[in-house]
Amino acid sequence: MSTRALCEQLAQALGARGWMLATAESCTGGMIAAACTDLAGSSNWFERGFVTYSNAAKTELLGVDAGLIAQHGAVSEVVARAMAFGAIRHSHAQASVAVTGVAGPTGGSPDKPVGTVWFGFQVDGQLTSETRVFAGDRAAVRAATVEYALQRLLQLLP
Repeated sequence: MSTRALCEQLAQALGARGWMLATAESCTGGMIAAACTDLAGSSNWFERGFVTYSNAAKTELLGVDAGLIAQHGAVSEVVARAMAFGAIRHSHAQASVAVTGVAGPTGGSPDKPVGTVWFGFQVDGQLTSETRVFAGDRAAVRAATVEYALQRLLQLLP
């Protein structure tokens, strides 16, 4: 399914609930927010997006504890969860998605190879997280991250 089709479905699902979405993005640099706001009428369901590429931005804008980042690294489950929680806490949204990963081509490590992305979701008060490793170059990893984030968010909506 195309990114546009996923956003259209998300618009319907959130609109039917009267809910708003907030995004907290690191490795995608705002691509999820851009995909959502490409749709006319997105102001009815898209509340705000945080592009928190640096560790300082994650702390300052989302309230992610700098100690968590220091202990676990920015690309980690605890940071993705804290980002998703922070996006809700610092917005008027009922649903959030957060992504933090290694898009490449550099920056990978044996335990976090290029393509590793942690996702955090908070939907109606329920916080979940998961990781995926996507193949391909930087553009492919980022595009796959956007698509997966939208698909999974749709699945998590009650």
